[in-house]
Amino acid sequence: MATLGRSLLLIGLLIMVAGGLILLADRLGLHHFPGTWTWRRDGVTVIVPIGLMIVVSVVLSLVLSLLMRR
Repeated sequence: MATLGRSLLLIGLLIMVAGGLILLADRLGLHHFPGTWTWRRDGVTVIVPIGLMIVVSVVLSLVLSLLMRR
């Protein structure tokens, strides 16, 4: 049970850090990364941040790879 508790705390901490980084990026005006597709029609806006998804995927892959080696 201790391992599960530590894992949940680590996941919670990572979510808090990710949220803080998202808020910081928005305040710095980085809410439109390169590779962001935007469609606007009839009062509906769809935003698909392809570039951001690729960057987040690479970073998370590297972090998880480093954590799993221990």
